[in-house]
Amino acid sequence: MKRKLSLVFGGAGFIGSHLCRRLLSLGHEVIAVDNLSTGRIENLAEVAAMPSFRFIRHDITCALPTALTSLSAIDEIYNLACPASPRHYQSDPVKTMITSVTGSINLLELARASDARILLASTSEVYGDPLLSPQNESYCGNVNTTGPRSCYDEGKRAAETLFNDYRRMYDTDTRIVRIFNTYGPRMSADDGRVIPAFITQALKGVPLTVNGDGSQTRSFMYIDDLIDAIILMMGKYITHSPVNLGNPVEIKIIELADMIKRITGSTSTIDYRPMPQDDPRRRCPDITRARDALGGWFPAVDLNYGLTATINYFKTSKI
Repeated sequence: MKRKLSLVFGGAGFIGSHLCRRLLSLGHEVIAVDNLSTGRIENLAEVAAMPSFRFIRHDITCALPTALTSLSAIDEIYNLACPASPRHYQSDPVKTMITSVTGSINLLELARASDARILLASTSEVYGDPLLSPQNESYCGNVNTTGPRSCYDEGKRAAETLFNDYRRMYDTDTRIVRIFNTYGPRMSADDGRVIPAFITQALKGVPLTVNGDGSQTRSFMYIDDLIDAIILMMGKYITHSPVNLGNPVEIKIIELADMIKRITGSTSTIDYRPMPQDDPRRRCPDITRARDALGGWFPAVDLNYGLTATINYFKTSKI
């Protein structure tokens, strides 16, 4: 059988590096593309020497290099190339929007020219601060179009529009996944997201910073479960409609803080801070469509196990 050629844009990031490793284990030839603005080349250390792997440093907002456009037979394209943490995407909101829109157009054109299947890593942020919980894919969301998070929320909504329009106009074979909170090894300690923030604070013995009173909820999925679902989405025909990928089990942020303190054995106190603008009060996916489309897929990794594995990673990393 012909070996599949898979392009992973954002391949040096948290999710992208795990995806590269899994694709290589499945026998694919993999090209990871990343501008390293938030991704880290260290994330690819264990696959860098594999003969079926290649890394190209490039920003998808720019014209794609000949090394990519001249490829004769691309099978799959994964668009994971966008800062995902509020701290990073708010640091240059204009670039964040351009990455989602112009970047998506560049990759969709590549998919169109090479007749490749292409997947967009969208986000639960398209639902904004939801008035409906759990959120299903038909819910249009409650998004502030002018707030500090809008560059990411609206950028991903625009990217979803582009993917659907390319499918309707050019019959491009598209996939869209809306990723809910995902965690695991290789997360950046300084990206501002709640799990790495709590873990690094707990390990250092400094107060854990909790926004509001901590009663807001999130649902957390371990990285292995997400990669399982993404691989399934790129398999045989599934659906062109957006699919939620997340863990439907909610937990309060204050409960998460206590859990991380217990696992680390930390004596850190809690430092309560004001809620950021447009920060969602609830975030929980309805994964009925994913279970139906992906043959009964359901997140299998227990939060306690996943947090322990993530904490062990941070213990051996420089934080």
